[in-house]
Amino acid sequence: MARGAVSELIVPLRNAWNITRYKRAPRAVKIIRNMVVQHLKVTEDEEIWIDPAVNEHIWARGIENPPRKIRLQITRHDEPDIPIEVKLMEE
Repeated sequence: MARGAVSELIVPLRNAWNITRYKRAPRAVKIIRNMVVQHLKVTEDEEIWIDPAVNEHIWARGIENPPRKIRLQITRHDEPDIPIEVKLMEE
């Protein structure tokens, strides 16, 4: 199994703050998914897998106060049946 292309992406989540405060964390997850689709030019048949650590990092301060930006590591595999992985970048 060959390892795919790995890239780093810093996603600004400032647009999550433009809506009702009780919807900010779910909006942040949607923004991350949309940025990955835009950055990697994902086709409709490809699947995106977001690591639970990313979700926990967004929800760590509650639904009203997600982080302003997040640093992600994105891996696209060569095989078409393996989803695109989105993980939190360790610092």
